[in-house]
Amino acid sequence: MQQRSITLPDGYRSSDVVAFHGRDTEGVAEQVTPERIRKGIVLDGIPVALDIALSTSEARIRIDADAALTPRANALLDDALLNILGLRIDPAPFLAAAANDPLLGDAVRANAGLRIVQSATIFEALTWAVIGQQINLSFAIALRRTFILQAGRQHGSGLWCYPEADDVARLSVEDLTTRKFSRSKAETLLRLAQLVDSGSLSLERSDDIEAASAALLAVKGIGPWTVNYALLRGYGYPDCSLHGDVAIRAALQRLLGEEAKPDMARTEALLAQYKPHRTMAAAHLWATLASQTRK
Repeated sequence: MQQRSITLPDGYRSSDVVAFHGRDTEGVAEQVTPERIRKGIVLDGIPVALDIALSTSEARIRIDADAALTPRANALLDDALLNILGLRIDPAPFLAAAANDPLLGDAVRANAGLRIVQSATIFEALTWAVIGQQINLSFAIALRRTFILQAGRQHGSGLWCYPEADDVARLSVEDLTTRKFSRSKAETLLRLAQLVDSGSLSLERSDDIEAASAALLAVKGIGPWTVNYALLRGYGYPDCSLHGDVAIRAALQRLLGEEAKPDMARTEALLAQYKPHRTMAAAHLWATLASQTRK
């Protein structure tokens, strides 16, 4: 078992991290308390249980792998920890740019320490985005749980691990449709997993976001909203435009004091003023909908 410690930045809000990873109160791959996150992931084919103890200044991590970690697994682990702890995007530049903004300034100042928390891996973020397409959040969370139990692997401790692409590629469409997945959703998930598993689609982190976006959009069943969500929650890209997101439009409607949500074109134009920090703008807009369950 390995142990690590990560120093957290001043003003770090562990409650945001806990809330994101604790969305599923019946979680099979996550066990979350106010000060601790247990998370199961598969890294280069190896089931790994992470036990992350959080304070305001430090994250203490125990890494329990079912086999010796390969160099690639260790690199993936480094990446996953940045994602899980919300340390990939520095919120300070957006705070400086938007603190006095007439539309978002009040919200930004009220949530100055807000960070973007991510899924552990790009594949997890992308599959979660596909699972959540066009259904309500509670049903999406239940489908995700089913997906983990069908395709994931169980760590020696009993914790389930979110699957890698090759785990999902072994499933059939019927495996998913008999568990309440629509056929189109099941086909998209399997198509995606098979492309990644075969090497036809790379999900390696890249600075060429345009190329990554184009490759994802070429996959049947994946549209612009899914790509932008994956860029935000997976790649940690700082300038995602979530103009297709209903909650973003609802937040803008509230801030604008209007009777109807702005349409997608107007929402895109409103978000454009926050370039190159549109990801943080989206996070602060979501935060204004305090009564809404986190995405």
